[in-house]
Amino acid sequence: QPTEAGAALLRHAHSILLQWERMVGDVSQYAHGLKGHVRLLCNTATITEFLPEVLSPYLTAHPNVGIDIHERLSAEIVQDLLEDKADVGVVAKNTDVGELETFPFRTLKLVIVVAPAHPLATRAKMAFAETLDHDFVGMAEGSSIQTYLEAHAAKAGKRLNYRVRLRGFMAVSRLVESGVGIAIIPETAARRCMDSMDLRTVALTDIWAT
Repeated sequence: QPTEAGAALLRHAHSILLQWERMVGDVSQYAHGLKGHVRLLCNTATITEFLPEVLSPYLTAHPNVGIDIHERLSAEIVQDLLEDKADVGVVAKNTDVGELETFPFRTLKLVIVVAPAHPLATRAKMAFAETLDHDFVGMAEGSSIQTYLEAHAAKAGKRLNYRVRLRGFMAVSRLVESGVGIAIIPETAARRCMDSMDLRTVALTDIWAT
């Protein structure tokens, strides 16, 4: 059994080896002609709804730059930026960013999607707390958007009742259309899904939903 000193040494050794692997990975890319590397952190909705249209022209114009994208919650993104674990992050507007410099990026609205026969389909808008008595189709565990919703459910003294959890707004919406449950997704994703699915949207009245 290691002594306390040995356990402390082990923790630092793991940290050193992890940093070494990152350094080797970063430097090895230069051997293949890559001259720039951007570490970008953002949430689920940003990755799927906004980044493709932004990154495509940028990467085409800068062939020697690589971008490493990771999904995080806003508070985690701020912490990683402060600890120099990332170069840039996309966070919710109401996030406490301290003295970090910020710029407006995009406006995102979360909406409820339901099947036409669902009891909520006749509603034009409602508060998030009212949805918590219904079954949900959610994004996979670890998804930042789902973690965000779970935190707001906890503030309301309730929890989300998942029937099933999937990866991707399209897959989630497909099961919503089948009547499995309701879901909360970005309005842009809902519009895209409605091009090929029979769905209804209900606006969320909560300030944090925009």
